[in-house]
Amino acid sequence: MLKRVFTAPDPGRARLRFAARAVLGIGLAVVVCGLAGHSLPGAVTGGLAALLALFTVADRTVRGQAVTTALLPVVGLPVLAAASALHDHPVARDLAFLAVVGAGVYARRWGPRGHSLGVFAFMTFFVAQFLHATPGQLPEFATAVVLAVLTAAAVRFGLWCYERRQPPAPAAPAPPGGTGLARVTTRQAVQAVAGSGFALVVGQLVSGQRWYWAVGATWWVFVNTASRGETLVRGFRRVLGTLLGIGLGVLLVVPLHGVAVPTAALVAVCVFGIFYTAAVSYTWMMLWVTLLAESLYGLLGVLTPGLLALRLAETAVGALGAWLAVVFVLPVTTHAVTDGWIQRALRCVHACTAEAAARLAGDQNADPALRVAELEQLLARVRQSVAPLVHPLNPMLGRKRRARQVLALLDDCAREIRGLAAVAADPEASHDARLAAACWRVQAAVEALTGGDAEPVAATAAARPAAEEAALAHLHGLERALAELAAPLRASSGSPLVGA
Repeated sequence: MLKRVFTAPDPGRARLRFAARAVLGIGLAVVVCGLAGHSLPGAVTGGLAALLALFTVADRTVRGQAVTTALLPVVGLPVLAAASALHDHPVARDLAFLAVVGAGVYARRWGPRGHSLGVFAFMTFFVAQFLHATPGQLPEFATAVVLAVLTAAAVRFGLWCYERRQPPAPAAPAPPGGTGLARVTTRQAVQAVAGSGFALVVGQLVSGQRWYWAVGATWWVFVNTASRGETLVRGFRRVLGTLLGIGLGVLLVVPLHGVAVPTAALVAVCVFGIFYTAAVSYTWMMLWVTLLAESLYGLLGVLTPGLLALRLAETAVGALGAWLAVVFVLPVTTHAVTDGWIQRALRCVHACTAEAAARLAGDQNADPALRVAELEQLLARVRQSVAPLVHPLNPMLGRKRRARQVLALLDDCAREIRGLAAVAADPEASHDARLAAACWRVQAAVEALTGGDAEPVAATAAARPAAEEAALAHLHGLERALAELAAPLRASSGSPLVGA
């Protein structure tokens, strides 16, 4: 797990810049709230609002990101007002919270913008519980949210808008479609409400003050998942990350006793860790989230070892609620979802190859880099979908072996595609007649694997390029990986790769 975090590909150092900009944006938002005369809870509200504005907004274009960012307060402030007004009305508060959960998950059907607004709405209600917001505090907290979102936007779209110098980001892979209860987002909305209802009731039995941790755990287990298996594994990783974060917090946070400067420095490290590891390890992200929560409680002067134990218990309750919901309430099986992601990844491999070949042939408008970024996103979804099968506790050894083989070969494809794109970007690279033939073989192999009529074309000795012919070398490696993929994928057609 540790090796994966530090060796995972980071094309263009995107994760590094993402994390560094977050530290800058959130830090400035907290400073602005402080200069506006806000109390510590107000500054915490602003910092969390800035974190969400920088973390959740993922539209393809900079303009789309700006529109979504502008809509965050429009969605969040009414939720904050409702949460504050219902502070002394537990039953109405709980029902409103569940309504926000359902609406937030259902909103994912409208793509990245719906997802961002749904998360912001949920977390606004959550933060109101975290800080025990009352109607009297609403003006300060609402002002903090607006100031923080404006500051985060100034950093993201003005001070450090690195996306403006790049092609539009690839569209985030959408979950499978359908209508009614056949739509994954609809089924997940029902599951999330059911799981959160369980977490809310049991969480309040565990603690009348910190019950919202359980609801938060259930909510985040459902984020970016599309099947029963994915949700089960994500719940396990959330509990594991929380456990590790609590252990680290005992060593790092508790001894600080809430002293402002070192705790603030630790908060900055946690923010960087959350943003840097989110794309590669949910366990590590949860470790940093837990450390961040502990640091905030330290600043608020309420951190105790008992509170840490309570957080772990509430997290376990939330994960259990999510598990029960996905198993018994409108379950979404994993086989079709996994197969769909693999097919899309393979088609993207072909598109990357075609773009690189066109660039090498002299088409300056062809840009394989954008396709490479899309492929990285699709492979991340494949890994997430296959995670239930490759989990150490999975007893189905045959499927585990095939799944690992598929993942390894898809990683080989990605490595060759990245190399091919790098060669294509070299202005000295030129077209070779053998390149067209190799690209055709890649196309035939992809069509065979995705249900087309072509037969896979095995790489031959005559097709082997010399070591110095970089483009052909990458294409040859791609051919080999695609040819080897045929066996495990065809075997899985009779025996589902991940199962039901």
